[in-house]
Amino acid sequence: MRVHWRRTPGTHNTRVVLAAALERAGFILEECDGPTDSVTCYSLNQVNLPGLLREMASADCITIAGGPSASARWEEVMRIADYVVVGEGEWTLPRLLEMIEEGRDEPVPGTATSAHGRVPSDHSVILDAYPAFARGRGFIECTRGCPHSCAFCQTSRLFPGGMRHRSLDACMQASRHLSDIRFVTPNAFSYGSDGRTPRFEKVRRLLTHLSRTDARIWFGTFPSEVRPEFVTDTALELITGYCANRRLHFGIQSGSDRVLERLGRGHTVADGLRAVERTLDHGLVPVVDLILGFPFETDEEQAETVALAVDLAGRGCQLHVHGFLPLPGTPLAGLPPRPPIAAARRVIGRLALAGKATGSLELLG
Repeated sequence: MRVHWRRTPGTHNTRVVLAAALERAGFILEECDGPTDSVTCYSLNQVNLPGLLREMASADCITIAGGPSASARWEEVMRIADYVVVGEGEWTLPRLLEMIEEGRDEPVPGTATSAHGRVPSDHSVILDAYPAFARGRGFIECTRGCPHSCAFCQTSRLFPGGMRHRSLDACMQASRHLSDIRFVTPNAFSYGSDGRTPRFEKVRRLLTHLSRTDARIWFGTFPSEVRPEFVTDTALELITGYCANRRLHFGIQSGSDRVLERLGRGHTVADGLRAVERTLDHGLVPVVDLILGFPFETDEEQAETVALAVDLAGRGCQLHVHGFLPLPGTPLAGLPPRPPIAAARRVIGRLALAGKATGSLELLG
């Protein structure tokens, strides 16, 4: 049975992770640019969901949908796709494909179909049970899950049950294939910890084990980031001592402490500013995420975030500014964003023209 992966922007690492799991089960995942014969797999997110749902509706093949939007909106997606993988796919997808190949029609844990509805998952993926990636380069997912449950974020809803870490040996094995070692993690400095209290000795061991003369380590920068309250002198010394990146990416998200509390961020604006100053003191450039337009945000609170953006740019930060996007499966799903105030468009646009801000086209245009 041939199994295809619908190529779409931003899903490369998902593909190579699932390809590794499928190869262990005897399946080869081939890329395609549209529905093909036999089986086509789709990874759905908030951006590609409408177009890919239309494509699946007219596809003349077996369609399997997964990804954050499919998991959160499985009732809608299962009316179009033949199968929906809800949540983690490394164990569920091979099991589902084996069932299809054998011609059986039975409920598979971790899936949803129009015939059987949603069948709850009966497992939790152990990262060490699967290679980090297959057939081509990828990123090393060293940590999965997050305990913070920020109201706008899908991570803790997609991966419930706390944090799981890939072992040092497994990270080392994956790194042997890479000259640029990059990580997927919701908070790079949380490696080896419960996600609330850092274990920097674990991070040091990870970076020490991965260090070699023919490779560069990128940690706390794309495609991962860190949390501002984890940015300490000890953490920053690990970056400057072991890593190639001279930028550190973290989210402050709002200039209002009330908004941060409502989001469940677990830090204050002052925590964010301390992280900025420490990062600069260690000769690194802070790359700071900010979000405007939360549904409950007042104009005054949005103005506080705009003022914070100006302050951060003046300190030497790079800004990543977005309008609020209500993601499915989160407490803020379905709530309309508040439009940016006039000062936000004007000021953030000016910062973008100066090369100090990137992000949402609506705000930066």
